[in-house]
Amino acid sequence: MPVTIEDIELARRRLSGVIKPTLLLESEFLSQMLEAVVRLKPEFLQKTGSFKIRGAYNFVASLNDAQKQRGVVAASAGNHGQALAYAASRAGVKATIVMPSTASISKVDATRSYGPSIVLEGIDYQAARAAARRICDDSGAIFVDAYDNPLVIAGQGTIGLEIADEFKPDFVLVPTGGGGLLAGIVAALEARAPEAEVIGVEAAGSPQLSASLKAGSAEAIELAVDTIADGLATGKIGVQPFEIIKRRVRRALTVDDFEIGEAILLMLERMKMLAEGAGAAALAGAIKIKDELRGRRVVVVISGGNIDINLLDRIIGHGLVKVGRLFRFSVNMRDRPGELGKLLVAIGESGANVRAIDHDRTRRDVSIGGARVILELETRGPEHIEAIREYLALNGYVIKVAEM
Repeated sequence: MPVTIEDIELARRRLSGVIKPTLLLESEFLSQMLEAVVRLKPEFLQKTGSFKIRGAYNFVASLNDAQKQRGVVAASAGNHGQALAYAASRAGVKATIVMPSTASISKVDATRSYGPSIVLEGIDYQAARAAARRICDDSGAIFVDAYDNPLVIAGQGTIGLEIADEFKPDFVLVPTGGGGLLAGIVAALEARAPEAEVIGVEAAGSPQLSASLKAGSAEAIELAVDTIADGLATGKIGVQPFEIIKRRVRRALTVDDFEIGEAILLMLERMKMLAEGAGAAALAGAIKIKDELRGRRVVVVISGGNIDINLLDRIIGHGLVKVGRLFRFSVNMRDRPGELGKLLVAIGESGANVRAIDHDRTRRDVSIGGARVILELETRGPEHIEAIREYLALNGYVIKVAEM
């Protein structure tokens, strides 16, 4: 069933008063960094913290009374489940959300707070999806696909209408997992801003968009899905979204977890915005092709902000290492009074701050009478790290860079 501009306009009317049209945010920092006119579409500001409320609510609002009595079931890594649970609660519809057993605790708790039944099953999204389908077969409930449904796609397409209402973009970068968001934006901009090039940005650990574009059909990837961007970790493009995507999208940008982590850290530190992995993927893609975007008008869709705090801590740590803001190394020394103090004095003189320290004298690979000290330092960048290494070497310390 094709998704038309009329379907998207109808979805916008249904969503009026439910979602907040997210105005494009101008980022002077990003515009300078990318040497382009950059606008962010901040969908992390939506109710439930992501764009998913658009498609989920549009689906629930289309149900008749008999369908509402059957209840709804969905599979979700978190955002679609939260959105459907919220939409169902507003409509007085019973909802069951099936989430992978590996789903983040914060997303499970957030979904549960909207009142649905929660089922944890499977190690990834596709396994949870199969379990949700079985529940529907047994109960007669209606399955609400996270992306492979025309009503869901039309709801997500309202983002494209809002972009076209405000801005005339040359490029629109969209995070892509199952393809519902990308397809909706393509369908809207095809009618409202046909000159814009829409680029899907996928996670390297779930590259189903590039596989599908190469094959010319909706494909599932053969490798195990593995990415911090759980919202993109579908492992498969939806058949209905891909029929729309292939009309306009000519390429996929693939970003790895380190690039996504850097984008999250950049948004947090420089723009005071918190995005989840999927949410920051499009920004990571924009940074990757900055030379191509120079001088152009660019919209970057930040699709959500529901990130697990433990994951955020790891992302910050890895991101700081990547940009030279953390330096971890080990050094062997004699185990006698004053030696550790001398090392710390030298570190202080180098301008670094100690973030963590581990002093171990019992390792089998350390000589009797010796000790190994592992230090994690807060630093100002790669040049500062090199200066620290040189200064410690001048003071007689032989250091070994430790894995983070």
